[in-house]
Amino acid sequence: MSEIDKNQKHKAAMQKQKAKVDANIAAADVERGVSVLLTGNGKGKSSSAFGMVLRALGYGQKVAVIQFIKGAQLSGEEIYLRDKCPEVDFYQMGTGFTWNTQDRTADIAAAEETWRYAEKALTDSSIDLVVLDEATYMIAYKYLSEQMILDALKNRPYEQSVVVTGRGGGAALQTLVDTVSEVKDIKHAYKSGVKARKGVDF
Repeated sequence: MSEIDKNQKHKAAMQKQKAKVDANIAAADVERGVSVLLTGNGKGKSSSAFGMVLRALGYGQKVAVIQFIKGAQLSGEEIYLRDKCPEVDFYQMGTGFTWNTQDRTADIAAAEETWRYAEKALTDSSIDLVVLDEATYMIAYKYLSEQMILDALKNRPYEQSVVVTGRGGGAALQTLVDTVSEVKDIKHAYKSGVKARKGVDF
């Protein structure tokens, strides 16, 4: 096949692809906030959520970040948001991972206190994006009522978007949200004995 033929074939394929993309864009005519679940056993769920935080801030939008589970170890996200983005409502449960605390009663109390901040954000129509980082564990460990979380997500302001991260989350959460993305663990440096890297892993 000549170079001219290759170019023509490529152009025809791209024209077909463009028509398909344009049709899909035209069909999506509902303007409202979206709900996103980032789940799976792979690395990058919280990182993806914070990418959306940065994207929203780029448009001058108001953002709230509530972190469940994390908080005992300082992270780059926390450092940056607290130092460079004081306009972001940022709250951490602060207990660290449940396998470190080993105290279910204290964890539940901390989860309930953290949820009060989440619930407040999810009823504030001035907030464009709410991130509930690692919130799926609150359902999995039964620290918080699943129905309470689902109702809050469902009844949030119409224009508000929300991102929930963490492994699992259950079928009801996956059914409720608009977008579900699964991060799959194929290979991880940690399993080869490589230490977690500042700026990459935390």
